[in-house]
Amino acid sequence: MVGSGILHGLAVTAKNFAGSFVDPSRLVTVGYPEERTPPKENARQFPFLVYDGDDAQAGLRCVACQICEKECPPKCIFIVKSKTKKPDHLGKPQIFPATFDIDLSVCMSCQICVEVCPFDAIKMDQEFELATADRFDGLLRHRDQLARPNAHFMKLHPTDAAAVNAQRSADAAKAAADAAAR
Repeated sequence: MVGSGILHGLAVTAKNFAGSFVDPSRLVTVGYPEERTPPKENARQFPFLVYDGDDAQAGLRCVACQICEKECPPKCIFIVKSKTKKPDHLGKPQIFPATFDIDLSVCMSCQICVEVCPFDAIKMDQEFELATADRFDGLLRHRDQLARPNAHFMKLHPTDAAAVNAQRSADAAKAAADAAAR
C-alpha cells in the first residue's frame, strides 16, 4: 500500500510521544538551566592553570617556558617571564610567569597547549558559561583568574590527575633520594 511507511513512522512517533508522559527516562531533553547533565570526563572548553598548595602564586606549576604560547594555533596565549626565580615542587629555582593571559574569545579549545606542556601546568576546564552582562568585561583572562587548585583538576579529570600526581610524586621522591645521596 502506498504511504504505509509514513503511517508506520507516525505510529512510532505517537508511541514514543505517549510513552514519554508515562516514563520520564524516555525524555531526551533537559530543562536547562534548572537541570544540568554532568559533563563527561574528557569534555574540554577552555584552559586553566594548575597550582599546588594553598597559594596560587607560590604553587603555580607554570615555569614560563612559553612552549604553549608558541604552539597555540590562534596565538591566544600571552606570557611574559619574570626576572626572578622561585623554587618549584622539586626545590629547584625556576622562572615563573610575570604575566600569563589567555584570550578566550580567540581560543578554539584545541588542547594543543595541554599536550605540549612538559610541566602539566595547563589543563582544560569544563566551564562553558562565560557570558556576562558587561560587554566590556571581555574574555581576556589573567593569571590570577586562570589559576585553579590541583583539587579542581582532580575533580574534573580524575583519571588523568591520578597519573599526573603519581608521576610528580615519583619525581619528588627521586629528587629527595638524589639530594640525600649527596
